[in-house]
Amino acid sequence: MSTKKRILFIAQEMSPYLELTDYANMVNKMAIKSNESGLEVRVIMPRFGIINERRHRLHEVVRLSGINIVIEGDDYPLIIKVASLPNARLQVYFLDNEDYFKRKTLFTDENEQFYDDNAARAVFFCKGALETVKKFGWPPDIIHCSGWMTSLIPLYLKTAYKKEPVFAHSKVVYSMEPNSFKEKLGAGFVKKATISTQIKEKDLELYKEGTNSALNRGAGKYADAVVLAGEKTEKKVVDELKAEKGKIILPYKKDNEDLADYLQLYTQLLGK
Repeated sequence: MSTKKRILFIAQEMSPYLELTDYANMVNKMAIKSNESGLEVRVIMPRFGIINERRHRLHEVVRLSGINIVIEGDDYPLIIKVASLPNARLQVYFLDNEDYFKRKTLFTDENEQFYDDNAARAVFFCKGALETVKKFGWPPDIIHCSGWMTSLIPLYLKTAYKKEPVFAHSKVVYSMEPNSFKEKLGAGFVKKATISTQIKEKDLELYKEGTNSALNRGAGKYADAVVLAGEKTEKKVVDELKAEKGKIILPYKKDNEDLADYLQLYTQLLGK
């Protein structure tokens, strides 16, 4: 039986599959570096419609099929696909759904209008990622989230999934990136995000505005550690986190080829 510590990356983007920002390459490097350093690594990301399945050799994982994600009483089937990361012996799992991820644009339509279901898409992805891990039966020691679409995961791990055995020892890291959208997720966001009776309205207080800033603020509060993933990360949000006792914050470093600070952070969390 493996005694390796396990790290799960849940990412909005990752090279070579989807590159929205420079951080896509960083996620790729973090996964490979963690794998090379002796951690057991898996990655979960959305299967956006612009990701080329044939080129990247994605195929459906039939044994993981059969999960339905319920959002506000409606069932959405979760399709799980997998690929092997090039030049690395680790698996990347893609979460797919006909309603939410088949479209050929990401967060805005062809007229650059923010999709009115982006809130539901984020909830689907966050809940889907955690349900997928339960189906794996693969308890991660560290869950490292990056991208605003993952921002509900730190909250869910501390509330709705708090008593799940597979997450009993999981520490959560959130990479806080500079704001990437100016819109709001809409008035129904909090209701959609309340996926369990274990989540109270006050738990979502920091998220309720539905702005990129609010998502970062909420995720930062519930994460065990926060990584600053860009030079233009919102100072006000960062200052609030710095004022929290015991919050681990990893400063942004422009030239970060060896990723030693990330590995040190993981070691620190694993020792807690």
